[in-house]
Amino acid sequence: MQFPESWLREFCNPPLTTQQLADTLTMGGLEVEDLRPAAPPFSKIVVGEIKEAVQHPGADRLRVCQVDVGQGALLNIVCGAPNARAGIRVPCALVGAELPPGDDGQPFLIKLGKLRGVESQGMLCSARELKLSEDHAGLLELAADAPIGADVREVLHLDDTLFTLKLTPNLAHALSVYGVARELSALTGAPLQTPAFPPVPAANGAKLKVKVSAPDLCGRFSGRVVRNVNTKAKTPAWMVDRLARCGQRSVTALVDISNYVMFEYGRPSHIFDFDRIHGALDVRWGKPGEQLKLLNGNTVTVDDEVGVIADDREVESLAGIMGGDATAVSDETRNVYVEAAFWWPQAIQGRSRRYNFSTDAGHRFERGVDPSLTVEHIEHITRLILDICGGEPGPMDDQVLSLPERKPVKLRVTRAAKVIGMPLDEAQCRGALERLGLEVSSSAGVLTVTPPPHRFDMAIEEDLIEEVVRIIGFERLPTIPPLAPITARLAPESRRSKFAVRRLLAALGYQETINFSFVEESWERELAGNAQPIKLLNPIASQMSVMRSSLVGSLLQALKFNLDRKAERVRVFELGRVFTRDAGVETTDTTVHGIRQPMRVAGLAYGDADGLQWSRKVSGVDFYDIKGDVESLLTPARAQFKPAQHPALHPGRCASVWQDGVLVGHVGELHPRWRQQWEFAHAPVLFELDLDAVMRHDLPAFQPVPRFQPAQRDIAVIVADAVTHDAVMDAVHSSDTGGLLRDAMLFDVYKPKQATPGLALGEKSLAVRLTLASGEATLTDEQIDAAVKAVVDRIAARVGGRLRG
Repeated sequence: MQFPESWLREFCNPPLTTQQLADTLTMGGLEVEDLRPAAPPFSKIVVGEIKEAVQHPGADRLRVCQVDVGQGALLNIVCGAPNARAGIRVPCALVGAELPPGDDGQPFLIKLGKLRGVESQGMLCSARELKLSEDHAGLLELAADAPIGADVREVLHLDDTLFTLKLTPNLAHALSVYGVARELSALTGAPLQTPAFPPVPAANGAKLKVKVSAPDLCGRFSGRVVRNVNTKAKTPAWMVDRLARCGQRSVTALVDISNYVMFEYGRPSHIFDFDRIHGALDVRWGKPGEQLKLLNGNTVTVDDEVGVIADDREVESLAGIMGGDATAVSDETRNVYVEAAFWWPQAIQGRSRRYNFSTDAGHRFERGVDPSLTVEHIEHITRLILDICGGEPGPMDDQVLSLPERKPVKLRVTRAAKVIGMPLDEAQCRGALERLGLEVSSSAGVLTVTPPPHRFDMAIEEDLIEEVVRIIGFERLPTIPPLAPITARLAPESRRSKFAVRRLLAALGYQETINFSFVEESWERELAGNAQPIKLLNPIASQMSVMRSSLVGSLLQALKFNLDRKAERVRVFELGRVFTRDAGVETTDTTVHGIRQPMRVAGLAYGDADGLQWSRKVSGVDFYDIKGDVESLLTPARAQFKPAQHPALHPGRCASVWQDGVLVGHVGELHPRWRQQWEFAHAPVLFELDLDAVMRHDLPAFQPVPRFQPAQRDIAVIVADAVTHDAVMDAVHSSDTGGLLRDAMLFDVYKPKQATPGLALGEKSLAVRLTLASGEATLTDEQIDAAVKAVVDRIAARVGGRLRG
């Protein structure tokens, strides 16, 4: 929010410098983000009156002006502005004047010179040349009573400072100059100039029938008809100037009056063309399919969650946000209807963002605007309309339906002292709250505060504690070192950190990506098989409309981005949160009801397995490369891989990953359908795992170095072709060898193309090396043979295998 210092000091003028004023507001919670002068530096520019303007003898677009600057003799000045004419008063830069610096940062010096053979003794200035605005259409015309020869800086009050505040959402009561002045008065103790709004007597009986059909949308609706208004009247220069210093350009007198009162008192209002309203007004919720052309030229479609003001024929306005084009005031308008209402904040919040725009009115109403002063502010608007545009006001129409309940809030003085961290007594707390204009009563160390109607941010005890410390002053808080010892929270050794997981993946050749948690809805349906994704109410973009339940889509998008830029080999990973529906999740400090938010780690590999390599033939990355990476991630735990189905992965080249009997993720090649859709030359291989499983890191159990030589025996067993390696190895490790089996490794697989003696079609031979050892003595042949026989018998019993002859 931006405003000039001079306007603020009209309401509250403490004996502080500009910088002290800014510091006071900032320490009071109203952060002053920027301070800048209302006009750049310039000198020797005075008010001049053009006495005569004649055509230049040697140029069609130049005029030779005789200008009175209060020096007795007239100055001869050549000017090319189209509005240079006798009788107007304009800024005149005298010889030796310095104009504001240009783009090069150097000031522009006015010298005596000649233009097309005619001497020019100065320069007549536009607003743009003085850096007051971007208007360069002609000379800046000053008021007719501006004193000739006076310094323009004094006449236009240019020695002013513009304040820009960065307000938090709970400070809606400070979204006006008067609101800031009210806070400044409480912070400094300087008197506040409280405005008076005397009623304007009605000059006719004209009224507009208004029906409020939605009290949950509008709690109070006030309005008045003003007839015979001159809409062509010019906005006074003082109002144009104040609006400009608030960052608002002048439009028309009626629009400027409405904007002026909004900046002055924080009251958004709307002025309708009374003659364009068909019948009566109805304040209600919209109906699906209704359309409205807004003042900004956009046509929007409303639904039953958007409030509107409608007449008997059509929708005329978006409630609390923006008026419609059909009833906008114009030069032909003669009768107007002035409206000011209280809109429930929850009925306005988020509505304008549905249509991709925001307004000053919506910004204020969705935070809360004082419902008690609608009539008084209409009286103020009416008086400004009469003073500037004339007219005949009708009687006030005020409908009060439902206003916010002002629930008392209790403050325990001892609790405030404990939270703030400094000793406080009841008198200090009460004094601070009363300086804010709050109604306070006390009993046994407990203060009961009734929030005023303009404060929507006071609901709990902590809100009052914040107000107390704001007024007392943050700078008065004592500096107390912490009493409790600070001890680091060390993670258990049995759990990896996220950083360690990232380092491990980086060591495997992957690069980390960071992606949005909201993705395209089609990704959820196609890649995650999620028919009901969690949709965003207000997505930042149409292609980011749902929360992701898988990291796969984000990695494929990163791959596509790299391939479009001619990358040949891509290995990326991401650690991120996913979002799935789970009715068992309750709302806590870190969870939301019905939504589970686990962390996952996912990786993608594309292109050559090792890049360019001189010593062997280049091969593309395959399933087993990534399977090895997954095993490295889960080490020292042993993962089991089982054939599986996944909507994003190839049906025959996909495995589920299990750890201690729990499914922890999937690994596999991208489905051919999605490979074709994403236009990949080769199929990338992906994995996605629960991060908790990856972070689990069992501590090693140390064993002494064997004192006796181990023995190795190779066996070849014949099993059916359908028997998997895991099934055979499970049988081997579950055999009863008396604790002698130390390791087993598959080192050869043989499948005949045709039946051979001892090996039929549909069978295969698996060669397994067994490592046997004892910690007590060297193994004998009898012990080794018994252990081997136990392994062979176990394979026969579990998978139907037999020893190859």
